[in-house]
Amino acid sequence: MTLTPTPIQGLIILTPRVFNDDRGYFFESFNETSFNDLAGYKVNFVQDNQSFSTKGVLRGLHLQKGEHAQAKLVRVTQGEVLDVAVDLRKDSATYGQHYSVLLSAENNQQFFIPRGFGHGFVVLSDTAVFQYKCDNYYNKQSEGGLHYADPGLAIDWKLPQDELLVSEKDAELPFLKDAADFGF
Repeated sequence: MTLTPTPIQGLIILTPRVFNDDRGYFFESFNETSFNDLAGYKVNFVQDNQSFSTKGVLRGLHLQKGEHAQAKLVRVTQGEVLDVAVDLRKDSATYGQHYSVLLSAENNQQFFIPRGFGHGFVVLSDTAVFQYKCDNYYNKQSEGGLHYADPGLAIDWKLPQDELLVSEKDAELPFLKDAADFGF
């Protein structure tokens, strides 16, 4: 597995070594020891989640606040998504900045998002299966998020606004300038 740092400290793209032959392929999608050694983090994932979505579905920007914050390791096992992380760590030099990466079943890349980030994705293919590992359990009372179309973030979701399918709940999330402290 190779690790590619991003311009935002802590965000990491992981690319597995894929072994192909006439029968198909094999790759190791996660190895705790290798991940900890390469990333310099000691992460204990405790919950795995999966979603299925159709083209244009935008989920985010979500987070868990305070003591329920979550680090995530995300990947796509079918289709393609644009995955986005927003730095919400108050003391970070890149506070309020975002980074995006294309994740697909073809490139097999994964995106590590440490605690202190908002996270979302939009489906660019007809359908997509999105999987993620979390290092903390979901807690409904600690839900938080940011509006996907926050002009201060200026995220290019790669699809026209009228093609985005956003939940009512996500459409009501605040802009960063209006958001309460997330506890990071």
